[in-house]
Amino acid sequence: MILIYGANGYTAELIIELALKEGAKPILGGRSEGKLAALAKLHQLPMRAFALDDPDAIANNLKDVAVVLNCAGPFSRTAKPMAEGCIKAGVHYLDITGEIDVFEALALMGSKARKAAVMLMPGTGFDVVPSDCLAAHLKRRLPDATYLTLAFQAIGQPSHGTATTMVENLHRGGMVRRGGKLLAVPAASATRQIDFGKGPVTTICIPWGDVSTAWVSTAIANIEVFMAAPAGMRWMAKASRYLGGVMGSGFVQGLLKKQIDSGPAGPNAEQRRRGASHLWGEVRNASGQTATARLDTIEGYALTALTAWDIAKRVAHGEAQPGYRTPSQVFGADYILNFAGTTRTDL
Repeated sequence: MILIYGANGYTAELIIELALKEGAKPILGGRSEGKLAALAKLHQLPMRAFALDDPDAIANNLKDVAVVLNCAGPFSRTAKPMAEGCIKAGVHYLDITGEIDVFEALALMGSKARKAAVMLMPGTGFDVVPSDCLAAHLKRRLPDATYLTLAFQAIGQPSHGTATTMVENLHRGGMVRRGGKLLAVPAASATRQIDFGKGPVTTICIPWGDVSTAWVSTAIANIEVFMAAPAGMRWMAKASRYLGGVMGSGFVQGLLKKQIDSGPAGPNAEQRRRGASHLWGEVRNASGQTATARLDTIEGYALTALTAWDIAKRVAHGEAQPGYRTPSQVFGADYILNFAGTTRTDL
């Protein structure tokens, strides 16, 4: 049995739609009994309302569950307590985070999970499935690579959850990996022109999840991730170096979140259909040899629903490896190619 926690969220509802089309009956989970009850009644699905402040209570709600798919962000607040409850109950843990701190925190729980025969796999969505598979593919092409650069261009609108996470991290700067260690750097510490297939695009260095996970997947010691960014976003990122205290203040955070909440929950069906995701990656070894590839796939939220639900099903049917794992470790570098609309090109 699969339990989807944070079931009333934007991405979770996309996943539930997929499950229902297949005739599956996942358990809906979350903190708000009222919201869950309405959703459960609408879809005729079982539900369990519980908070994440007590590992014993979490474990009690997971007694007959095989897999938890956590969709309740920000994951900096929900991932660790849910993972602890899953380990206690002997249940595999998945989520759709993209937050470096979450990946790092769950990685530290890997030994404990392994002893409990539990798999912890955060990042089963757009971050990090396509980029993780691309990183593993590039490592396969150049096994002695010492540098990895990943980049993406997302064509579409962010959901409430994604936008909220971005706002909460505005003042925290960037992150890269150097010599196998995480290194804090200024926001937008580097820019780079990258061709995603239609000519050079300006990108900025960002603290994306792969700075953590690609190290686990490939053991490449030096990692940077870039994102295509229009001029306004580049300006805001650089301004945050000097205005971090202001952007992190409760007043500014509250204003920005209020603005987010006033908009739509996320892109509608037509926007998801028209959206796209373009990824680029390059590895380099100590002698200067390189290998480069592009990966083109569908809009990020549509892809997240597909990959997260597919991984949840696979894990529920036994495709799990105890401990902390990344998608490419368990399912291989070519896993992303299983999804319609995805192509990979070696350059």
